Amino acid sequence: MHAFTPPSPDRTRPELRGSFGMAASTHYLATAAANSVLERGGNAADAAVAAAFVLHVVEPHLNGPGGDLTALIAPADEAPYVLAGQGAAPAAATIERYRGLGLDEVPGAGPLAAAVPGSVVAWLHLLATRGTWEVRDVLAFARDLARDGHPVHENVTRVIERVTSLFTEHWPTSAAQWLVEGAAPAPQSRVTNAAYAALLNGMIAAGEQSDSREERIQAAADHWSRIVGEAVEEFAATPVRHSDGGDHAGVMTAADVAAFAPAEEEPARLAFRGFEVVKAGVWTQGPALLMTLAILDAVASADGDDRRLDPGTAEGIHTITEALKLALADRDAWFADPAGLAARGLSVPLDELLSASYARERAALIGETASSEVRPGRPGGREPWMPPVRIAADASDGSAGALAASGEPTIDRRTGAQRGDTCHLDVVDRSGFMISATPSGGWLQSSPTIPALGFCLGTRLQMTWLDESSPSALAPGVRPRSTLSPTLLARDGRVVEALGTPGGDQQDQWQLLYLLRRIVGGFEPQQAIDAPMFHTDAMVASFAPRTVQPRSLTVESRVGDEVVAELRSRGHEVNVVGPWTLGRLSAVGVDPERGWLYAAANSRGAQGYAAGR
Repeated sequence: MHAFTPPSPDRTRPELRGSFGMAASTHYLATAAANSVLERGGNAADAAVAAAFVLHVVEPHLNGPGGDLTALIAPADEAPYVLAGQGAAPAAATIERYRGLGLDEVPGAGPLAAAVPGSVVAWLHLLATRGTWEVRDVLAFARDLARDGHPVHENVTRVIERVTSLFTEHWPTSAAQWLVEGAAPAPQSRVTNAAYAALLNGMIAAGEQSDSREERIQAAADHWSRIVGEAVEEFAATPVRHSDGGDHAGVMTAADVAAFAPAEEEPARLAFRGFEVVKAGVWTQGPALLMTLAILDAVASADGDDRRLDPGTAEGIHTITEALKLALADRDAWFADPAGLAARGLSVPLDELLSASYARERAALIGETASSEVRPGRPGGREPWMPPVRIAADASDGSAGALAASGEPTIDRRTGAQRGDTCHLDVVDRSGFMISATPSGGWLQSSPTIPALGFCLGTRLQMTWLDESSPSALAPGVRPRSTLSPTLLARDGRVVEALGTPGGDQQDQWQLLYLLRRIVGGFEPQQAIDAPMFHTDAMVASFAPRTVQPRSLTVESRVGDEVVAELRSRGHEVNVVGPWTLGRLSAVGVDPERGWLYAAANSRGAQGYAAGR
């Protein structure tokens, strides 16, 4: 076996250990809320729901109540399951209708890009089925922050600065909510959201006269669906500017909002080096991580050691990148909502995609130089659907489109700077109940703010195609394929770690590096989070502009000049960014051997924190 490049002896954060409870998230106020719940006797579900609602308030450029979520839930001594908080396309969202508006793709911003909001109802479902706290106590953290204000993070300010002209010229309701005298709020100034605070108060009040906790939670969910549905239908009827440059009305109705129900689903799994890696199903990109692990395991088996799996060497970075390209090409060709496919007599061949024989077949395609092709496979002899492969005109430009708000606000391809993103949270309580959740969508720059609600709709439908032959074709009642992709690790039948990161198409890429370092390299969680990160854009982008950069490779400068030089000699178009710019990973877990709970968080962005005791 080949030892990985050793981790740096220095760590940016302490790795927390204790026996009572642990939480980690992308914002310190959300982590604090989760930890407060645990300290006052709440369980992991109570803590996660409280933190999630706080994230709606304090990271509005990364997620909102009008968005969605994917979570992996692992109650102590029970099998883990997927909590699917991803809404579907509205009943009137048809290819024919969108094509009739002169569109070739679903816009990257504006109400036409919105799937039905799923986040809030899904979180309340978790609270009702697995939590112990009252809805008023769980929502109080977010309600108070929205009503009384919180210090706005400089990243929020930067995002608002980027879309200020959009707000003032086209989205006046967003200007009214987010601008102060026509400009972005100053970093660390107090921002409030009175409309959203009022909605949360209404949800709390709706069930106060109910006889049971579950009835009170259901009343809050019903209030949400009614108020939000009515406001969305009224607001969406007026045309507004979209990222195609046109003014269009939305298609979502109150009936669409009322029809949403979260789902509990079986996860996808892969055995890898004594662990079981657990992901959400093929309506997310999660199984692409499993496929990449299988391909890399086939590479290592063929070589007889793990030399090419080390993310700290040029050879390892090259091999990992090429394996990712193959798995992500299969993601784009095959993954979709199984219910939508079943209605068309189709299915995702996941068993074949995760099989050892298919992994060996794909591993054999990895050469010594960077591939410039998009190469989906043919599992079971089936022919793949090929998405449009449009080469990015300028690899340094990640902001094409008529609106600065178009696409997911994730990584600036030129500088590597975080322009926004998604959120993530992990919680483990003293019983070992563990949750990994990635909420997203409904960013303040997604669509105009709905004044009665204080937030906007999401843009997840931009991940569908206006092509009937695509597995992920736009269709009423069908979920778009999601990038949201939390992870659980199990060993000997017990879930031992929960982890994840924001990052759009990069989420599973950064988690892959973490898992390789943890499982193969033997790194501790904080060491694996702190180690240099990289990713590729050599796939069909999930968000507008939906282009491909076939040889792209973005690396943190800490990988070193010699590594960068060798990667360039192999044909990679290497974009070197700042030393601490890629990824926002966090993790919590249980150490069965030593009896500790633990947590680790990312220092990148100076926003995410872990807490516990």
